[in-house]
Amino acid sequence: MAAVSVRSLLRLGAIAGPRVLLKNQYKCCKPSVAAAIFTQQSRKLSSEVALKEDATVAQLSEFGQYVASILPKYIQQVQMTQTKELELLIAPEGIIPVLTFLKDHTNAQYKSLADQTVVDKLGKPFRFEIVYNLLSLRYNSRIRVKTYTDELTAIDSANPVFKVANWYEREIWDMYGVFFADHPDLRRILTDYGFEGHPFRKDFPLTGYVERVVCEPVEMAQEFRRFDFQTPWENFPAHREEIEAAQQSQLPQGDKPERS
Repeated sequence: MAAVSVRSLLRLGAIAGPRVLLKNQYKCCKPSVAAAIFTQQSRKLSSEVALKEDATVAQLSEFGQYVASILPKYIQQVQMTQTKELELLIAPEGIIPVLTFLKDHTNAQYKSLADQTVVDKLGKPFRFEIVYNLLSLRYNSRIRVKTYTDELTAIDSANPVFKVANWYEREIWDMYGVFFADHPDLRRILTDYGFEGHPFRKDFPLTGYVERVVCEPVEMAQEFRRFDFQTPWENFPAHREEIEAAQQSQLPQGDKPERS
């Protein structure tokens, strides 16, 4: 019986030995294999993303040329930025036609004015560059429209096309002093009443033109009143009487506290 058990154990060891050896070899080689697989997958994903981005850039560039061919009177240049974004450089008189086309055309549908701002390029004849950032939820695409003006020339308001431009243009007028024609309510929106100048201009002094801090003495329209915070439902009336007696002793002669 002992000899049989020994032979069986040796047989099992002979069978299990190569399996354990192969398993150990697999464990030793597993990180390198996993790294190679991960590297291949990452290369594949990066190549797919690059191809997708190149296709998107080509599609945006083609769309920009298409818009320029339809509106050659207003679009002066079409360009792709370093961040692979499409920009349309237009003339100031083309704000309403170009924005209306980009909003209502079937192949565009840029129905959301995500942002509108100004860049002050001091020293140029047309120092203010007005930027419109449009978003198309239908095609998940963005486009940027740029135009220009100076300190005195008014440009058309985008409020008839995008109602949200009402607030953006009020902020631009307040901070930069760019005047928008046909705006329904062009007033300052961020600075104080009677503020002089436009703070976001590059030639605006850091300290401003007028000192706005005024220190005046504070006057109280009503005298201070004394309040009795003790509850009328006192649990210890004897303690209450002692307090009233002490207060009466502190008062000058002839003055008596009024009791309600």
